[in-house]
Amino acid sequence: MALNPLQWNHTHDVAVLILYMISLGYKPRLAYALRSKEEAKRLGFENSNHTRYLAVDIDLFDRNGKYLPDTESHRIFGQYWKQLREGNVWGGDFEKPDGNHYSHEYQGVK
Repeated sequence: MALNPLQWNHTHDVAVLILYMISLGYKPRLAYALRSKEEAKRLGFENSNHTRYLAVDIDLFDRNGKYLPDTESHRIFGQYWKQLREGNVWGGDFEKPDGNHYSHEYQGVK
């Protein structure tokens, strides 16, 4: 599939995910939706889907505004994200868990 349709699907799914988070009383905040190739390289993620508009990091807060940085707090949303569309990947499943990361595979890159 061409990149543009994947990007549009990803944006749609992010919107659905955020509305789901809000419906359960959480307060999500976009952290990183796009990184330059230079920044990705500096961070050691040269194949980052953030550079393709196919990844987003979402900071999660509870209804009282307490920041929830741990992967476990995102688990319910990671499971929801993966069932929204084939190819959706949750960072909580990575070898080094990154619970606030929601992306879509692109030519084998998660």
